[in-house]
Order: sequence, then structure tokens, then C-alpha cells
Amino acid sequence: MKIIYSPKYEVDVGHHVFVMAKYRLTKEKLIALREFSESDFLEPEPAGDADILLAHNPVYVDKLKTGTLTAQELYALEIKYSPALVAAAWLWAGGSIMAARLALETGACYHLGGGFHHAFPDHGEGFCVINDHAVAIRKLIAEKTIRYAMVIDCDVHQANGTAGIFADESDVFTFSIHQEHNYPALRPPSDIDIGLPDETGDAVYLEELETGLNGALARFYPDLIFYVAGADAYRYDQIGGLGLTIEGLKKRDELVFKTAKAKGISVATVLAGGYASDLDDLIQIHVNTAIVQKKIMR
Repeated sequence: MKIIYSPKYEVDVGHHVFVMAKYRLTKEKLIALREFSESDFLEPEPAGDADILLAHNPVYVDKLKTGTLTAQELYALEIKYSPALVAAAWLWAGGSIMAARLALETGACYHLGGGFHHAFPDHGEGFCVINDHAVAIRKLIAEKTIRYAMVIDCDVHQANGTAGIFADESDVFTFSIHQEHNYPALRPPSDIDIGLPDETGDAVYLEELETGLNGALARFYPDLIFYVAGADAYRYDQIGGLGLTIEGLKKRDELVFKTAKAKGISVATVLAGGYASDLDDLIQIHVNTAIVQKKIMR
């Protein structure tokens, strides 16, 4: 299994709860554990503007490229704007396109980046500039590489941007399991939304996830699944409020991958959020996802 990664993902955003060094540190640990070698990591090319415009409108894209976002738009992003951040957003989208293609070829690919599910067609919010996996899905459908896609989003926050982008599309199925009483306030409905009470633990979470996955795949059979493997459902996440343990998150990953494998569906994984108070815990969660995907989807 290949991993998509670029050192350019590590953008300087100042002192922030989103630790951009997590991408590099996850790569380093995967190599140190001898689960992957340097040759398993592939660097993407940035998405083209035409690709970005498949999911985002021209006015917003132009504002990003020219640095002319309004004060309100900058506030909604909740992360420091810079040309480097915009370049990384285009690169994350390119990485998700590459991950999708490799997943279709080999059954599985892990994108050590991406998952920016709060970005809407006309604005970004919640640390998300461009909805990279929406761009990838739209591109692959437009070129007829796939007909149908599903997004399984297990980030602690409801996938509002993804749901909004695909609200009226019958060829993309959106699934979000998240903490009910948390960000965001504006929530276009996914095809399936499972909002969980605060401090929901491993057993209840896994039961709800299994029921939801079975329900989703009974209604819709995709050519490709994008798995948004947010690490912020962790019990010690700084901006999450669910109660999953590291072992519970590992079982979550196993459940998603085993379900897809049993159905013969390729999976491209993207990382999304993760803000554990102990950075080592965050890295371990992301490392576990890669190892589990490699083990199950090979």
C-alpha cells in the first residue's frame, strides 16, 4: 500500500491547535516502526485550478489565489491565511486525487493529509480551505473513472461542507458519524448523519458505526470510498467531546476497512482533524490507521 505525502504539507500557521507537524511526524514513526519504507511514500502534484473549480466557485477560488478574502471569510477559516496555506490546499487536493487513483488500482491508499470537510463551494471554515476529497470525487466522476462514490466521515465534527457540496447528487453518498453537540452550527444534512451524545465511548460508538455502515451500503454501492479518519473522536482531544480510546479508534478503523473489504470496495483514506493534548497520542492514532488499512486491505 502506498502513502501520499509531501513535506510542503507542513505550513507555518503559528501557535495553533492544528499541529501541521503531525504529517511529518506520522511519516517518521511509520518508517521507524518498519511498517513502511521511504519508497512507499509518493509525493503528489498540486491539483489544477480546473480541478478545484469542480467543487468550488470561481469567486472564492480567485479570492484565495489573490489574497482578497474578506475579514469575515478569514475569521471563518480560523487559521492564518498565507500563500503557503493556499499552495498546500491545492497540493492536498492533488494528493487526494492521487490517493483515489491508487486506491482504485490496488484496493487501498492512505493520504497522509487531506480530509478538509468543512470547506463549502463558496467559502472555507473550521481550518478547511479546499474540500480536497470532494474535488477528487468530482474529478473522477467527470472523467468517468468512477460512477459512484461514498464518503465515510468519522471526524468528531459533522461533515457539513461535504454534505453541502453533494446535497443534490445521486452519484455520491455522504455518511457522517460525529458528536452532536459540537462544531459546526450550520449543518446541511448528509445522506446519513449519526449525532452521538457527549462522551460516547468505544462500545456504543462501534455499535452505531456498524449499524450505520450496514445501512449505508444496503442503500448505495460505490466504486470508491473516501474514509475521513479524523483522530479527534479521541477522549483527550482538545476540541472534541467523545470518549473513544486509542484502541477504540483502532477498532473503528478495522470496522471501516473490513466492511469495505468484504464488499470489494476500494478505500482512499484522508486524515482530517486531530488535536490531542498529547501530540504522541495523535501521531499514534494516525499511525494505527495506516497500519490497519495496510493489514486489512492488502
